[in-house]
Amino acid sequence: MSYKIPLFDLNFDEEEENAVIQVIRSKWISSGPKTQALEEKFATMLGSEHALALTNCTVSLHLAMNLIGIKAGDEVICPSLTFVATCNAIRYVHGIPVFADIKSMTDLTIDPDDIERKITSRTKAIIVMHFGGFSCDMDRIMDLAQRHDLKVIEDACHGPLSEYGGRKLGTIGDIGCFSFFSNKNISTGEGGMLITNNQAYSDRARLLRSHGMTSMSYERSTGHSTSYDVVDLGFNYRMDDIRAAIGLVQLDKLRADISIRAAIRNQYLDLLKNVDGITVPFAASETIASNYIFTIVLKDATVDKRDKVRGQLAEAGIQTSVHYPAVHRFSVFREFSSDLPLTDYVTDSLITLPMYSRLSAEDIQYIVLNLKRVLNV
Repeated sequence: MSYKIPLFDLNFDEEEENAVIQVIRSKWISSGPKTQALEEKFATMLGSEHALALTNCTVSLHLAMNLIGIKAGDEVICPSLTFVATCNAIRYVHGIPVFADIKSMTDLTIDPDDIERKITSRTKAIIVMHFGGFSCDMDRIMDLAQRHDLKVIEDACHGPLSEYGGRKLGTIGDIGCFSFFSNKNISTGEGGMLITNNQAYSDRARLLRSHGMTSMSYERSTGHSTSYDVVDLGFNYRMDDIRAAIGLVQLDKLRADISIRAAIRNQYLDLLKNVDGITVPFAASETIASNYIFTIVLKDATVDKRDKVRGQLAEAGIQTSVHYPAVHRFSVFREFSSDLPLTDYVTDSLITLPMYSRLSAEDIQYIVLNLKRVLNV
């Protein structure tokens, strides 16, 4: 159906069009100079020593599991309130996902106390997901990791340029993973990035990205190499220069986009502050955040009540979503399921409202007015 106010609107214009045209006219469309430029710019903006452009965030997470040496039977503690790719990556290397609950209705990130309860002799790593661009409690999590000799992977797909304690998300753990999917703050259609300050991880990731080959096509075409060896069992996880060119334009727009999203969030918070029957996660947060999504959690709700509210908002032309169905409930993960009471409640009661930089003040007023009407407040 067609919505009066969609959940998301792509932040594209003629700049992205021109960037694509330039790459096509250059006649080098696979991974090459634009990909390298995107990596360098992304690393500089986040303050990371190494950045590796990839086909999507899922493969970034997969490479991360390989780089830190997760093997069959190793346990990796992760959230269930996340997109399934976060946890799929653990299973790709035959690791065991150990699901931890969220902190509270106002903080939907993974709970360090539950992480600590679930550490065993088989635990090798922790994957965190910075929900909506709002950081997990990284001081507690990094302290746990240090005390138990665990690696930390940051799924930062919601949080480009978001911060924790003055550091960019993705730069705090051992490896940071980002998504450039079509509805993210940075969009290239498909695409992702892996960042790290570990030289050995970076070097091996570059091998694994391209079949374990010691040089890539662009390097050979420019005379930097005339042959190659295959020294590792790698994959084809390369980004192409068409998407990289789009990504460079998107990076130039990112700071302005985040600033506008912050203003939109503040308008939402102001209009919703006296609305009974809902909790707004991260409402008290004052940190720099990407505001990838804006969510509310219904109080005293059931999944049927939540879906009824969503249906009535759809009838008013307002598209909503749910971020996310809990991973531990999916059939393929049922054998790893555990008791996660807060996650269970939130996944049945959460509604994602529209959030993008082109939302007008009138749009937000219309959304909140209809939400109040549906909730009878």
